[in-house]
Amino acid sequence: MRESSSAARRPRVLLAGLLASAGVLHFVRPQLFGSMVPEALPHQHELVLVSGAVEIAAAGLLMVPATQRLGGATATALLIGVWPANVQMTVDAVRQNRPWWHVGALIARLPLQVPLVRIALRAARAR
Repeated sequence: MRESSSAARRPRVLLAGLLASAGVLHFVRPQLFGSMVPEALPHQHELVLVSGAVEIAAAGLLMVPATQRLGGATATALLIGVWPANVQMTVDAVRQNRPWWHVGALIARLPLQVPLVRIALRAARAR
């Protein structure tokens, strides 16, 4: 399926922007993401930096037509791979008695990852 209009490209560009922004934040404020890494995983700081680099790379790949499919596949794997960290962050917020609005925002964020995965899959299947 060839993207023939800017409206068809808009979701992919939005996803690339979100990934690039989050990736940069991994380097600027790694402590925000370090708390999301499940305690069972070793080298938590390094995992934060690697995942940030992969987010930035996926964003770049998504923006180049010749590498869009690889970018979509990378973004799909990344979004699915970090979903447990998003769940962990939500569980931790509940355990720490964070304000209701904070917990609510984290809970609401979990299903929002589904459309992002769908956009990434669509990019991975583009022709």
